[in-house]
Parts: sequence; C-alpha cells; structure tokens
Amino acid sequence: MHHLVDGNGRPLVTLVGPGQAGDAPMFPHLMRQLRVARLGRGRARTRPDRVRGDKAYSSRAIRGHLRDRGITAVIPEPADQAGHRTRRGSRGGRPPTLDAVDYRGRNVVERRIALLKQWRGLATRYDKLAIVYRCAVVLHAVITWTKTLSVG
Repeated sequence: MHHLVDGNGRPLVTLVGPGQAGDAPMFPHLMRQLRVARLGRGRARTRPDRVRGDKAYSSRAIRGHLRDRGITAVIPEPADQAGHRTRRGSRGGRPPTLDAVDYRGRNVVERRIALLKQWRGLATRYDKLAIVYRCAVVLHAVITWTKTLSVG
C-alpha cells in the first residue's frame, strides 16, 4: 500500500502494489496519478511544491525525477549513502540538503497509515484479492474526505 497525502493527511493517491515491491519503484506511478483540482478554472495541478519522504525514497532516480520537475525533495540521506559519498571524496558530490523543520511534517503520512491499520482487514491483510484490498483502502479514503468536506 503506497500513499501520497496532502499536508493534512488526506489521501490524494493510493496504490496497492505487490507485497515484495519496495517504495522507490512505486514512486513514479504515484506521481503519475497525482491530480489536484484547482479552486477556480484551469487544469488540475500535477506538481506539488515539495515531497516529504523517508529514507526509503532517497535514491538517485527519485531525486533526479523531482529535480527535473522542479519539486523540492525533503528526504534524508541514509547513512550508507552518506558513507559511499564521503568515501569517494571530491568525486562523491555534495550532500543533498534537508530542511529538518519541514521534515517533521512527514509524520502526517505515518499517522494516515496508523489510521488505516485501525481497520482489521487492512492491518491483517486477510483479503486474498488485491482488488478487494484496494476497495477497502479507497473506501477509507472516501470516508476521510467525506468527514473533511461535510458541514458540521
């Protein structure tokens, strides 16, 4: 289960991938699906201002993808990548910048995953078919957005 959420933890894109697939290979698929409608007229936004991710998203391909699209990456560098870079000396390049204050906002994603795990079927993965599992994830997203958009 892979998510893109807004700054308030509301899901924008949800993908269910194979169980053994890592986070980094799913990232381009998530970004391709991102569409945020504008308040007025115009096309939907497909480029966020910044992307916050954990160390699993710290790869050269992801950073390059974000850089090419003009998106700020708020992703820490894992210790092994930092070690490889420093071992190469001046050929290793500069370390990627990290806004530590902005990175604290990444817990929004973790809280969203924690809320999803409150549903027993999602936490235990009893569903054998991916489509049924995805339906439960999408239903949870619909309930989240309905609570947000309801007047009360």
